Amino acid sequence: MVAEQRAETQPELSHIDAQGRARMVDVGDKEISERRAVAEGRVLMQAGTLELIRNSALKKGDVLATAEIAGVMAAKRTHELIPLCHPLMLNQVMVELRLVDEPPSVEIRAEVGCSGKTGVEMEALTAVSVAGLTVYDMAKAVDRGMRIDAVRLREKDGGRSGSVRLE
Repeated sequence: MVAEQRAETQPELSHIDAQGRARMVDVGDKEISERRAVAEGRVLMQAGTLELIRNSALKKGDVLATAEIAGVMAAKRTHELIPLCHPLMLNQVMVELRLVDEPPSVEIRAEVGCSGKTGVEMEALTAVSVAGLTVYDMAKAVDRGMRIDAVRLREKDGGRSGSVRLE
């Protein structure tokens, strides 16, 4: 009885067909609406690494500007990286990085918007992830112990499920 109740209350996975095979969701019948998603994450590092980034003293150049551009580029190419994502015409991609002293880290926030039939959560998450990877790549020569951490969806608007705000 418990298994039956669980099966009734669990949401259906939209990317799995009745036989358990992966499939791209058909969004053809969905209405076009304004979609927005915000994701966040951070790169934890040694205090000395943070100071090198703050002072633009790394050999590879301006870490923050490069990571912001990398995040924007990644959001635009999410459908090429995540197999079942739809290609979207994005209206906006904003990636912001902020230096934090305690714990020593670079905070990353991405906001993505479009007018479309499917959401932009994956684009926002991809932007944050690739921006974090870019920070790591640019500073790894001085700190291989950096950790990309806490990548998650923070907000989403639009579509059938409406708005979501996560703490």
